[in-house]
Amino acid sequence: MADKKLHIVMFPWLAFGHIFPYLELANLIAQKGHLISFVSTPRNIQRLPKLPPNVASHLQLIELPLPKLHNLPDNAEATTDVPYNVVHLLKKAYDALEPPLTSFLESSNPDWIFYDFAPYWVGPLASKLGIKTVFFSIFTAPTMGFLGSPSDLMGTDPIRKKPENFLVPPPWVPFPTTVAFRYFEIMRLSDSLSDDNDSGVSDAYRFGATIQNCDIVAVRSCSEFEPEWIQVMENIYQKPVLPVGQLPSTTYDDDDEEKKNDTWRWMKDWLDQQRKGTVVYVAFGSEAKPSQEEVREIALGLEKSGLPFFWVLRIQRGPYDEDVLKLPDGFEDRIRGRGVVCTSWAPQLKILGHESVGGFLTHSGWTSVVEAIQNSKPLVLLTYLSDQGLNARVLEEKRMGYSIPRDERDGSFTSDSVAESLRLVMVEEEGRIYRDKIKEVKDLFVNRERQNSVTKGIQSTDC
Repeated sequence: MADKKLHIVMFPWLAFGHIFPYLELANLIAQKGHLISFVSTPRNIQRLPKLPPNVASHLQLIELPLPKLHNLPDNAEATTDVPYNVVHLLKKAYDALEPPLTSFLESSNPDWIFYDFAPYWVGPLASKLGIKTVFFSIFTAPTMGFLGSPSDLMGTDPIRKKPENFLVPPPWVPFPTTVAFRYFEIMRLSDSLSDDNDSGVSDAYRFGATIQNCDIVAVRSCSEFEPEWIQVMENIYQKPVLPVGQLPSTTYDDDDEEKKNDTWRWMKDWLDQQRKGTVVYVAFGSEAKPSQEEVREIALGLEKSGLPFFWVLRIQRGPYDEDVLKLPDGFEDRIRGRGVVCTSWAPQLKILGHESVGGFLTHSGWTSVVEAIQNSKPLVLLTYLSDQGLNARVLEEKRMGYSIPRDERDGSFTSDSVAESLRLVMVEEEGRIYRDKIKEVKDLFVNRERQNSVTKGIQSTDC
């Protein structure tokens, strides 16, 4: 059975923080000769990079048009296209993909489907069609272990009924850990725990039903890095858990490569002029958007740090976001020559790979964390949404990252704390531990032999 070639469908949620890890895993599996049908909406498929030649014949891109909904803007097919308060409408439209996905599965007859947390309805659908199912979690093992069992997530047997219950490790974690939310983090997630939205289904329920109805849980993790958390997942799910590695990002060619090369050229020219290991790279991913007050404190903190910096600032979430962020008055004049603020696309992997970059101020999204570790860049952490708080606790616990001190209730922070945190991690002797630890764990994250073994568990289960 080891030589059997499988047909696997991949169906990620409509967020690029989900789509790209799915694409990385799809590439790894396709390299072994299996056929992958990667399913998303037309605009998201069009925004994917050009596939590498060695997998193009084994990886087909399948477009399912997203149904139009009242109040969901035209061409809004990913979370990056809409303000945060409109994402629930995107989930409602995504749920309406069930009939066309059913038709595709019936006609293509795949062996497996890998699906995300949002389409909680895929498990029963695939079972009815005789297709084996994998819930592939782009969230890490500590996050999934902390969130709990399907019954707890679906609300049929909840142990945690108040926000305060999420501020400590749950009772099913049998070892000492600091992995838990801070108060401001869980309060920013309160809407995810409620089904009072236009989709009618909470994120917590989606997670629970997805886990309950799949055959295998695959998780973005490796047993050498967090074996105790993988065991927690197996204990609470009572089904196989398959760690697929950290999925380090690949640099792809692109149809728009010439334009992007021009953009990278001026960025590289600026980075080349800076001293080795001195530049702070600042970016918060495609989901997180700071408040106006937070932008002010970050800007003034960068200024006070005295360090050169390259800041990729997302001033709005899509063209329909009316809350456009602004920099403090006079800031750009005062930092001219020492800092760059980029409000458009930037090649994060290339920037992190430049020798002048000495540290990364990040939201703790796991893809960004992995890319920093790929390039041995120490981490300063400033969380905003979703699993980022739990990721930050893991990084703090392992001394791989340092969180900017914040008010526990509202999450506010000062420009002084930003400046002090950056200098601690990048310059001061006291922060050497963070610079050294990132280098120590690099092999666990980027070792290609580990990544190339990701299909073994699937094939043995298929037998």
